[in-house]
Amino acid sequence: MSEPNATTQPAAQCSVYYDGACPLCRAEIGLYRKAEGAEALDFVDVSQPDVKLPEGLSHDAALGRFHLHSADGRLVSGGAAFAALWSQLPRWRYLGRIARWPVLRSLLELAYRVFLKLRPLIVRIFVALQRRRAK
Repeated sequence: MSEPNATTQPAAQCSVYYDGACPLCRAEIGLYRKAEGAEALDFVDVSQPDVKLPEGLSHDAALGRFHLHSADGRLVSGGAAFAALWSQLPRWRYLGRIARWPVLRSLLELAYRVFLKLRPLIVRIFVALQRRRAK
């Protein structure tokens, strides 16, 4: 086993871009933040006014879809971003592998697009359930 030397660089992180103004999104990201391996990820709340986004990702696009900027420089969104995120977390890795199968990748993207259309309603239901739970 070789010893690291002064020129060894730490592994690059993936950046996960999510809408922190969305209660449902915050809850889901909270789940991922608690997962083993999450310390190697940079979770970026794109609802913050001073957020720095990678080249090729506009603020509107970042708010409109889930994105991940991988360590190798690829920017992916939607279902592909979830598959990439899951692949970074040891206990979710199996789901990331499955989500990359061509048929499932297409189904995941389709499901994500349907979710985006229903997102306002789903968020209202989620918030109502959270309020009920807090009582």
